[in-house]
Amino acid sequence: MSEQPTKVTIDVWSDVMCPWCVIGTRQLQKALDELDGEIEAEVRFRPFELNPDMPPEGEEQAAHIQRKYGRPAAESADVRDRLKGFGDRVGYSFAYEGEGEAPQAMMWNTFLAHKLLYWALRAGGPEVQGKLKRAMFDAHFQQRRNMADPEVLVELAESVGLPRLGAAQALLDEQVGKSVRHEEATAWDMNITGVPAMVVNGRALIPGAQEPETYVNVLRKVVAKEAAQAG
Repeated sequence: MSEQPTKVTIDVWSDVMCPWCVIGTRQLQKALDELDGEIEAEVRFRPFELNPDMPPEGEEQAAHIQRKYGRPAAESADVRDRLKGFGDRVGYSFAYEGEGEAPQAMMWNTFLAHKLLYWALRAGGPEVQGKLKRAMFDAHFQQRRNMADPEVLVELAESVGLPRLGAAQALLDEQVGKSVRHEEATAWDMNITGVPAMVVNGRALIPGAQEPETYVNVLRKVVAKEAAQAG
């Protein structure tokens, strides 16, 4: 009889506004594909706001980067080109793919998005939550939609099979908001100060967007260590 794959949980702290989170999650998926039959992972997305003080009307992306990081326009363009290259390498386009002229690239407040993701995990499970997270990435980076707009968020939830009414109620639910704040505080307690940050089985932290082989190696080490401790 063949051995069953070892099950692990991976908590991914990330933000919808974070392009490196797109890259990191895609690299993680490549690692999990390589480990198919050896390790089976339950991936859960956790909230981290890069800009918790972002106003509801958002901020133009280039102006935001210049204000927050003090980067001149030329340097910001270089960073965008670098991200495009990374995106091409992992098979993700950060370019606008909608119809007509591209809307202005914006940064949005993502607290409502995190509320919806928190609820989606409980309403639909990790697989559905993952689909919603990817739909949010696409909506922000490829479609340039307003990710602080409840109507947009509800539409995205419905697109991955979640009930529209439940999604709308979750966005208004104060208890869901408190739970999101609690998980954000947990990240700080774990010294997570940037994203993506992935925590395997609640113990092994993998910071930043890594190469697939890095994720493979860490997952194997965690499984081997836990097996040795159990034995």
